[in-house]
Amino acid sequence: MLDFELSTTGLLSFLLPFLFLFIFKWMSIFNTLFPSNSPKTASTTNTPKSYPIIGSFFSIYANRKRSVEWTSELITNSPTSTFVLRGPLGGSEIFTANPLNVQHILKTQFHNYQKTAISKSPLTDLLGDGIFNTNGDSWKFQRQVASHEFNTKSLRKFVEHVVDTELNDRLIPILSAAAADNTVLDMQDILQRFAFDNVCAIAFGYDPASLVPSLPQVKFMKSFEDAVRISSQRSKHVNPLLWKAKRRLDFGSEKDLRIAVEDVREFAKGLVKEKKQLLNEKSELESFDLLSRFVSSGHNDETFVTDIVVSFILAGRDTTSAALIWYFWLVSKNPKVEGEILREIYEKSESPIFEEVKDMVYTHASLSESMRLYPPVPVDGKQAVADNVLPDGTFVEKGTRVFYHPYAMGRSEKIWGKDWADFKPERWLERIEEPAVEGKWNFVGRDPYTYPVFQAGPRICLGKEMAFLQMKRVVAGVFRRFRVVPAFEEGKGPVFVSYLTTKMEGGFPVRIQERI
Repeated sequence: MLDFELSTTGLLSFLLPFLFLFIFKWMSIFNTLFPSNSPKTASTTNTPKSYPIIGSFFSIYANRKRSVEWTSELITNSPTSTFVLRGPLGGSEIFTANPLNVQHILKTQFHNYQKTAISKSPLTDLLGDGIFNTNGDSWKFQRQVASHEFNTKSLRKFVEHVVDTELNDRLIPILSAAAADNTVLDMQDILQRFAFDNVCAIAFGYDPASLVPSLPQVKFMKSFEDAVRISSQRSKHVNPLLWKAKRRLDFGSEKDLRIAVEDVREFAKGLVKEKKQLLNEKSELESFDLLSRFVSSGHNDETFVTDIVVSFILAGRDTTSAALIWYFWLVSKNPKVEGEILREIYEKSESPIFEEVKDMVYTHASLSESMRLYPPVPVDGKQAVADNVLPDGTFVEKGTRVFYHPYAMGRSEKIWGKDWADFKPERWLERIEEPAVEGKWNFVGRDPYTYPVFQAGPRICLGKEMAFLQMKRVVAGVFRRFRVVPAFEEGKGPVFVSYLTTKMEGGFPVRIQERI
C-alpha cells in the first residue's frame, strides 16, 4: 500500500536528487507538526493536499505509521466512499469502500485487476510465486490442488483431531497454569503459536510443538514475523526505489529481511524435502495432507513448492490468530455478548465436537462482527492492466493500483448504519419465528462485496469455513473454562498496527481467570 511507481526513468534520474534534498529538509518540521502517532489532525480528516512534483508526500509521511486508519478516515469523508491519493511525480493510488466498486474489481472486471510485477514485488522475496502473489495458470493450479483439502471429511478431521488435540493438550493447560499462578500472558503470542502448530499439522503433517509450557523461542517464528513486517513496510515507502536501493546495498532493514527470508525459506524447504523423502519411501500414506498433494502433483520445482508452503503458513498462522486476538478484546469489553456466547456453549456442550462448533450460530455472528471492525487483512489491492472506470465514475488509468478497504467498509455508516461502532452480533442474526425453536437464531450473512473479509469473486478464501470452525472451537474451549481479562497498563489499551495482517503493537497482555 502507498507504493508509488515513477512515470519514467529519465524523469526520475533528473528530479530525484533535488526532490530528496527538498523532502529531507522538511522532514524534521513535519515530524514535529504531524507526529506519526498523533490523534486526528487537519491533515487526517480532510482530503490531503497535493503539490506539484511531490503530490501528497507530506500527508503520506505524517501518517506513515497509521496508514490504514488514515485512509479509512479519508474514505469515510468521501461522498462516493472512494478517493484518489496523489504521490510524487504524478503517481496515484485509488482507495475504495464502495461495495459496487469492490464487486467490479474482484468479480466483474477480475481479468483487469491483477497481481502484476509492480504490485507483487514488495512480497516476492518472502512469498515468491505462492498463491497469494501470483495470477493465471500458476494461481489456478495452486487453488485447484488446495481445494481438495477443504471438503467436509477434511474439515471434520481438522476440528476433531488437529484443533481439539492442540486445544486440550497444549492451550488449555497453559491457560490453566496462568490462572493458577495469576501470571500475565501475551495472548497474541499464544494464539500465533496455536495457529502455527495447527497449520503445520493439517497442511504439512508436521508438528513444530511451538505451544508447549516452556513457550520456546522458535527461530522460524521470529524470522517469519520479521519477514512479514519488513515486507509489509516496503509497500509503505513513498517510492519503491528507496527499498530497492537498500536491498541492492544489503543495508539496514533490507539486510534484516534477507536474513529472515533465508531462515523462513530454509525451514519451508526442509518440510518439502522431508515430505519428498517420505513419499519416496512409502507407496501409500495414511494421511495425504496439502503438501503431499503438491509434491505428488508432478511439480518437481522445489522453489515453487517452497513458495506454496510459505503462503499457507501465512494464511493459517496470521489471519486466524489476528481475528481471535481482537475478538477476545472486544468480548472482554461487552459482558452481555460474552453471556450469550456462554449460554450457547453450554447448550451445545453435549453435542459431538464437529456438530457443536458447526451449529454455534451466535458465536459465528460474534466472530463475524469482530472481523467487521478488525478484519485480519485490513486493506488489499490489485493493479489495473488496462484503463477502466469504476461504477462510481472514478477513472482508473492503466497501471494504477486500486485498493479495496475492508477496515473502512466495516466502519461505514452507509453500510452498517449509525450504530456501526457498536460491537453487536445481533446485526448478523434473525429470530426463528417457530414455537418449537423459541429463542433460536438464524445467521444472516452479508454478500462478500459488502463484507470482503475473506475476499470475494474467483479469489474468495478457500479456507473460510475451516477458519470459522477453528475459531469457534477455540472460543468454546477457552470460554467454557476461563475468562480472558486484558491486562494493559492503567489508562492504556491495544494499539492497532497492520503489516500484512492486523496485530496489537507490543502484544496482547491478559490475565486468565477460572470460571466458578
